[in-house]
Amino acid sequence: MNKYESVVIINPNVEETKLKELIERFQTLINTDGKVEQVNELGKKKLAYEIKKNKEGYYVVYDFEAKPSLIAELERNYRITDEVMKFIVVKK
Repeated sequence: MNKYESVVIINPNVEETKLKELIERFQTLINTDGKVEQVNELGKKKLAYEIKKNKEGYYVVYDFEAKPSLIAELERNYRITDEVMKFIVVKK
């Protein structure tokens, strides 16, 4: 298993309950074929440039171990989730 870090920027207009649900959903997905070591909720931050007409985004950072096959599935889920504005997954 390899170590990865994933940064997800979520739309700041999402309700608090929906936000917690999204964070938990991605964490559960990672845990199916890997292990989440740490989840850092950085909160709302100003973006360097507008994304989908938003000047802010809610940042969440996942540190985890997983098999390489999980990354494609994780990125697919990020793409199909409307609340996710941007994401990146990097191998440490």
